[in-house]
Amino acid sequence: MSTQDQATAAPAAHGDLRARFEQEFGSAPDGVWQAPGRVNLIGEHTDYNEGFVLPFAIDRTARVAVAVRRDSTVRLLSTYGDQGVVTTTLEALRPGTAKGWTKYPLGVMWALRERGVGVPGLDLLLDSNVPLGAGLSSSHAIECAVITALNDLTGAGLAAEDMVLATQRAENDFVGAPTGIMDQSASLRGSKGHAVFLDCRDQTAHLVPFETEPAGLALLVIDTKVSHSHADGGYASRRASCELGAEVMGVKALRDIEVADLDEASGLLDEVTFRRVRHVVTENDRVLQTVELLGGPGPGAIGPLLDASHASMRDDFEISCPELDLAVDTAKAHGAIGARMTGGGFGGAAIALTPVDAERKVRDAVAKAFAQAGFAAPDIFTVSPAAGATRIA
Repeated sequence: MSTQDQATAAPAAHGDLRARFEQEFGSAPDGVWQAPGRVNLIGEHTDYNEGFVLPFAIDRTARVAVAVRRDSTVRLLSTYGDQGVVTTTLEALRPGTAKGWTKYPLGVMWALRERGVGVPGLDLLLDSNVPLGAGLSSSHAIECAVITALNDLTGAGLAAEDMVLATQRAENDFVGAPTGIMDQSASLRGSKGHAVFLDCRDQTAHLVPFETEPAGLALLVIDTKVSHSHADGGYASRRASCELGAEVMGVKALRDIEVADLDEASGLLDEVTFRRVRHVVTENDRVLQTVELLGGPGPGAIGPLLDASHASMRDDFEISCPELDLAVDTAKAHGAIGARMTGGGFGGAAIALTPVDAERKVRDAVAKAFAQAGFAAPDIFTVSPAAGATRIA
């Protein structure tokens, strides 16, 4: 990680967060927990189609200092923004009532209560250095930090799989975003130096070695500054197209369609639905190929699969945007061995797998291209596969 990256990535120290908590709430927290954001290496919009994904937890985290209260009051404060302390009660937790970042911790509390967990009132202070709206799952990092804290504080004994499903319910039913299970799985089950190969049908997962540095590579994240949200019509309409495609094809989910079945699908589906289906089917295949290559020749061999993934998302799933396309095309033209947009689309970030000796050239070229196009200056930084959610103090 460059000095510039380190300067922008560092969150407040554990002691600083505890001191700020005590200053704001009048007593020390019971502990501090953190959960990472994630980069999806490959496998986009395959998760809710019961397919395969290959994300990894990153070295950018959301952290929460939490203290249990003796009443049902919930007080929430973030170190960023000027919203101030938000106060509510456990009894008032209902879908659609929370605003801003508080939707995520309150959604987790609601989902756990729906599961029968005895969630207490609490005071919570949030600190995060996961970029917002960049497609790096800043919201799920918050949720996973909170559910890890509550699992510890309540003694609920939830396994990672249970916490994944609870945070998914918080997203789907409380926040109103029809997301799958990939982001939570990466944040809760990540491991340093590895990606998480996840089968979204049954939640089976295993760790796949993914270390760029020994291969002489860096993974650049190019945050386009085009904010996106899963709780909007674009994401929901893509999911509806996938469900329609599965229904017409007579399968439980698009996971059950092979690349060889696409000729048949083209004759049964309208043109738009077919392209949506083709993306998911071929993307599942690219995930499997990437896992195989990482277990053999290593990360230096996966560039063409990253490129093909971006082309599919741009042309078949139609979730890219001019800023993402410019980031990908410029990175590849100046030395990246593969690049693609990452995340739900309609903005957010791209990733570029780049030889270390070309990193500066790629950074400078992308920044220059954005300036010439009249786009906002992108935030460009490196990430490394990191550990999953845990208690840190």
